[in-house]
Amino acid sequence: MEVSVINTNGEAVGNVELPAYIFEAKVNRGLMHQALVRQMANKRAGTHKVKGRSEVAYTGKKIYRQKGTGNARHGSKRAPIFVGGGVAHGPTPRDYSKDMPRKMRRAAIRSALTVKAQNGDILVVDSVSMDAPKTKEIAATQRKLVGDSSALLVLGERNENVEKSARNMTSLRALHANYINVRDLLGHDKVLMTQDALEVIKGYLGEEAA
Repeated sequence: MEVSVINTNGEAVGNVELPAYIFEAKVNRGLMHQALVRQMANKRAGTHKVKGRSEVAYTGKKIYRQKGTGNARHGSKRAPIFVGGGVAHGPTPRDYSKDMPRKMRRAAIRSALTVKAQNGDILVVDSVSMDAPKTKEIAATQRKLVGDSSALLVLGERNENVEKSARNMTSLRALHANYINVRDLLGHDKVLMTQDALEVIKGYLGEEAA
């Protein structure tokens, strides 16, 4: 698949071939869903916690005598049925992380890139550079390239000025090519990819790296 290479003004400056093995792969939606669920699960802290009846700071004294009151038998104010008592079967800290083989993760990314390529949502930019961090400037570049659409900007190497400029934008996310993932690819309308980022992606998603 051949696409145009554009500059930051949206002008065509050349062409580049997108490898079929990466951008024309077989789309496995189930695998993409599995990768997305894994990624979201791995973000969970799992630190939720409530106190059970054995942990509530309450007296353990029997609240009233066993017989003769007309009430049900109760031995502790800590019981879950009382206000201020412990919580029955409440959440406790746990690990939500899921495992997924590397080949499956990379296949899911190829599927996501293929979907984007099929929809014409991948734009290759010759380079993106800034002299200093400035959100207004990167926002203007985004509007020139994709209009009001949200975009994932994939960089081939660390670019602190660009990354800082995009950091407080909700419609643009700058990401190093080594860290592209299914959630970010599917969570943005367009993918802006620099030429050096494309080379990085070829290096670890290409056929020889499968």
